[in-house]
Amino acid sequence: MAELIYYCGTMDSGKSTLALQTAHNHQSRGRSGLIFTNKDRAGSGVISSRLGLSSPAIEVIPTLDIHKFVVDALSAGDRIDYIICDEAQFYESEQIDQLARIVDILNVDVFAFGILSDFRTTLFPGSMRLIELADRVNPLQVEALCWCGLRATHNARIVDGRMTREGDQLLPGDTNPDAQVVYEVLCRKHHMANMSSKDHDNNG
Repeated sequence: MAELIYYCGTMDSGKSTLALQTAHNHQSRGRSGLIFTNKDRAGSGVISSRLGLSSPAIEVIPTLDIHKFVVDALSAGDRIDYIICDEAQFYESEQIDQLARIVDILNVDVFAFGILSDFRTTLFPGSMRLIELADRVNPLQVEALCWCGLRATHNARIVDGRMTREGDQLLPGDTNPDAQVVYEVLCRKHHMANMSSKDHDNNG
């Protein structure tokens, strides 16, 4: 029986690395699959990890019918044993429903990877739907750390050096700490206190 499995965590918890490792494990056993992503840090049509690993991927735009895409590929004679979906928090809710139909009707395993909540601690729509539909929801075991050394559980948005809870849910950031918009993982205590590493450094 195929399954829809959601692996979730904060930034820096290794989700893209695990997605690439999962694809490698299946490929090494002779299985064929598809890799999807959305808004990867490396750009459109690629899945990348902070460890430097990367792979070509199919970009999930809002209008993409993933179920139809897979049905068309199977009808064309392609073999699809599994599907990897990285950055699944950015998928439309309807696209998560399509993933469930792929599992239930086409009997193809779907492994989704993503972040649960945004910088306001609000669930992403894709993540919410995955929690509602997935056969299993597995928190990632690699613990990201807050600047204080505690386990990081929340994602923070830093704009011009100050943590903010305002703005659109989707706003691209940069990994360069001097960029205008960056993201940082914090423990609950420091997220609720609006205290990023820069705030700590400035107050220290």
